[in-house]
Amino acid sequence: MAKRGFVVWFTGLPCSGKSTIAEALEVELERRGVRIEILDGDVVRTNLSKGLGFSKEDRDINIRRIAFVANLIARNGGGAVTAAISPYRAIRAEARALVEGDGSEFIEVYVATPAEVCEKRDVKGMWAKARAGEIKEFTGVDDPYEPPDRPEVVCHTQAETVDESMGKVLRELEARGCVPSEEGLLGPIAPHGGFLVDRLAPADQVEALLAEAAGLPRIVANPVIARDIEMIGVGAFSPLTGFMGEADYQAVVETGRLAKGLPWTVPITCDLGQAKVETGGKAAIVDDAGNILATIDVTDVFRRDAQREAAQVYRTTDAAHPGVARIYAESNTLVGGSITVLRRCDRSPFEANWADPRETRATFRERGWKRIVAFQTRNPIHRAHEYLQKCALEMCDGLMIHPIVGDTKSDDIPAEVRMDCYEALIDNYFPRDRVLLRVLPTAMRYAGPKEAIFHAIMRKNYGCTHFIVGRDHAGVGNYYGTFDAHLIFEEYDPQEIGITPLFFDHAFYCLRTKGMASQKTSPSSTEERVFLSGTKVRELLSAGEDLPEEFTRPEVSAVLKRAYSK
Repeated sequence: MAKRGFVVWFTGLPCSGKSTIAEALEVELERRGVRIEILDGDVVRTNLSKGLGFSKEDRDINIRRIAFVANLIARNGGGAVTAAISPYRAIRAEARALVEGDGSEFIEVYVATPAEVCEKRDVKGMWAKARAGEIKEFTGVDDPYEPPDRPEVVCHTQAETVDESMGKVLRELEARGCVPSEEGLLGPIAPHGGFLVDRLAPADQVEALLAEAAGLPRIVANPVIARDIEMIGVGAFSPLTGFMGEADYQAVVETGRLAKGLPWTVPITCDLGQAKVETGGKAAIVDDAGNILATIDVTDVFRRDAQREAAQVYRTTDAAHPGVARIYAESNTLVGGSITVLRRCDRSPFEANWADPRETRATFRERGWKRIVAFQTRNPIHRAHEYLQKCALEMCDGLMIHPIVGDTKSDDIPAEVRMDCYEALIDNYFPRDRVLLRVLPTAMRYAGPKEAIFHAIMRKNYGCTHFIVGRDHAGVGNYYGTFDAHLIFEEYDPQEIGITPLFFDHAFYCLRTKGMASQKTSPSSTEERVFLSGTKVRELLSAGEDLPEEFTRPEVSAVLKRAYSK
């Protein structure tokens, strides 16, 4: 049930997007436990106002009937959403007076889409017929539309996504106490951009959408793009609703921000390959086996400068860099637009540790965690990592160990082995009720400092309030300075990033003090510090030797030895 009865009254020209926003609002409110009734103009005319014409008198009768039903719902504590054109100010004012007179909230939403945009969207051809004189008394052509003087919300659908427009209405409902707030449902930190995106197709529509997608042009996704589809779908890449169009892409490459100014540092793109698509059309995105993963509503088809992207994002144009090599291997023609996900990633063998952002946020809420620190890793956790995590856990309520299980470099330790290491460590050296192990099904970019910001934003979307940033975060080779991933956070206002970074120096076992330490806390010389390079670790494991206990826990060493013996 809604907290307080309300009526959301959409108004705007035909084909302005009223019903589309109303339907998106319905989906989000249902997730929050708020059931609403949508009184759509076409549906009402069929079932409530059959026989009425389009004269001003008949239009007013129709709106009075809609207002009467909406008010009945609202005054009994429910929520009603109307999506009729309702072109006249006076009758809208009458509807407001009726609803507010009975003590309910009335929220007028003006969908201020220009007539020329509405006409282009008109798949039924009504605007064209009206201009040809075949339809009389058509609002916007030969019958006037009177815009609201002081609407509570204004949506500009020609410049906003559906989720952005819907989010405006949602925030107004939250502010009036009509629906539970995002914070109350999703925890102590808002998603990036203020709204947790959901681009997963409703289960009862998947079969029909797959049938429709079968006849669309096909874009073949590489493994990174396939994982990005999953991340967009579940909201891990909020506020992105799809692959970046040209404006966002260029802004991210050149400024480390989306076109509207929100921090974002790594382009999320889909290369077109050999497919032929047109702006305004639709395409299916498939994996290399031909399985349909998603559909995309194409808003942009554009060229990218891969060398410029490499230099700006990866800070190198060297094709030996794994992230640069990937974009060089892709087509330079990109396609942008919102997606609808029809097929989820294969969760095996990580089913028990798989959780979408809404699920991790729900877990944090159930456990009563208000300050949650995330730890990003693509490697086994050794004593140095454990030390950082426990330092962070001293100041937070809970720790989420969040390893990447998407594509990594071929010489990285397999994700299944790493997960066994994490479980062994948690079972023996952490309080179980203060640690959550969940996987992040994205791919590594190895973009160093740019990826540090990107990783922080993702963990913010998963509901974490703090994020551990170690030395050479997301680095590879010698492309980045040891603390470049710390310094990049200084380029942004902390409030616009939202999640709080926790910066840590190089950690090691100190032989002098007989404990874990860092360069900030240890008086020891280099010779008194136990730290092994990745090469040395591989040498010892390949020889069947145990790793020193000062470097890693025996249980972790045992898991790694078993893996290397196979």
